Amino acid sequence: MTSSELWTRANAERYDAEESEMSSAAVLGPTLGFLAGLAGGGRALEFAIGTGRVGVPLRERGVPVVGIELSEHMAAVLRRKIDEDALPVVVGDMATTVVPGKFTLVYLVYNTITNLLTQDEQVECFRNAARHLAPGGRFVIELGVPPLRFLPPGQVAVPFDVSDRHLGFDTFDLVEQVLVPHHLTRDGEDGRYRRGESRHRYAWPAELDLMARIAGLELERRVADWDGAPFTQDSAKHISVWRKPA
Repeated sequence: MTSSELWTRANAERYDAEESEMSSAAVLGPTLGFLAGLAGGGRALEFAIGTGRVGVPLRERGVPVVGIELSEHMAAVLRRKIDEDALPVVVGDMATTVVPGKFTLVYLVYNTITNLLTQDEQVECFRNAARHLAPGGRFVIELGVPPLRFLPPGQVAVPFDVSDRHLGFDTFDLVEQVLVPHHLTRDGEDGRYRRGESRHRYAWPAELDLMARIAGLELERRVADWDGAPFTQDSAKHISVWRKPA
């Protein structure tokens, strides 16, 4: 078992509703197009497939998808959407779990590599991706750039959402390279707020490139979003593609 924090049944049951914007056509359309293009008719493996936000519609586009998911509760929500025969899911961690066969694409979206809370485990995730890739295959990660430049001296918190129904802010441990998103979410109309938080290990693009080299992968492309916008010093996130040499 890795150090990833497990999603509870309650978290899994409300995940799709809370992340409805991430399941919109505006978000998923470019994501699916990017991934399907890289799969090129081959098989795809999604690390931390969750409730199938990306994996299920990618399978519907004709890409054979297999998933690995640590939380049995998240996998159970996915299973209501699609049969095991159509989209197999293995319950296990993305750093060490091995599934049969080779893939032209392994992908990890929406900051999920940060669920691995140590550098060693993140390195093993890259090695596991390389282990599953056929020669010439690609490993794709979607990850935010740590917003540390927004931290004035002595400050350790940065807000990322301030709205009527939700207050969200990140706190940082700069020594351990850990960020903790904090959420205050209003449930219903009674004015009550639900609090939630989770721990993540952030990593810079250059650190990920070194992890890829350790795993025998080569950086092929880095862009700022699924539409392919150039990655610059002002980009809030990146989509990085590493290739396993043929």
